[in-house]
Amino acid sequence: MQQGNEPKWFLGVSAVALWVPFVVGLLVVSRRLGSGNFSQDFFLRFRRIDLVGIPIGVLSQLVLVGLVMWPFRVAFPETFAPEKVEKRARDLFDNAHGPWLFVLIVVVVLGAPFVEELVYRGFIHGGLRNRINDVVALVVTAIWFAGVHLKLVEFPGLFAFALVLGACFHFTKRLGMSIVAHVAFNS
Repeated sequence: MQQGNEPKWFLGVSAVALWVPFVVGLLVVSRRLGSGNFSQDFFLRFRRIDLVGIPIGVLSQLVLVGLVMWPFRVAFPETFAPEKVEKRARDLFDNAHGPWLFVLIVVVVLGAPFVEELVYRGFIHGGLRNRINDVVALVVTAIWFAGVHLKLVEFPGLFAFALVLGACFHFTKRLGMSIVAHVAFNS
């Protein structure tokens, strides 16, 4: 099956197949190695100020990614052409109609930011910052986040955005702002 030709239900099923083990794993880690308080162990808290994540996410998508990609587009115009960078998102949106558009929104706009922030900022960054320098933890987590998306053409923009998400977590010591920024970015 070629990429982009997956059945419409594939996105929802693959997201659930990935996220359920992540969340169950985090629950187990919280109960066995943490305090047993999931929200406390993974910094899952929100405050009104976290709504600042909306312009952070929108500006990251509309300005930051373009600025970061610009030198790559100049140096490697064929590889980093805007249409190649946007291909995965465009294919997902173009293939979603009717109820599948709702599934796409739930998966990409709500589910992915929530689960990814729990895993990358709450678990990985939160765990590393107690063992190594917090800035190094932020950078390592950003590399991991961008790399796991498995698209070289998307790596620079995702890495830059992951640094922004990591900074939101670093300065607030909670996931609220990074989740809100991630939702806005994916919207």
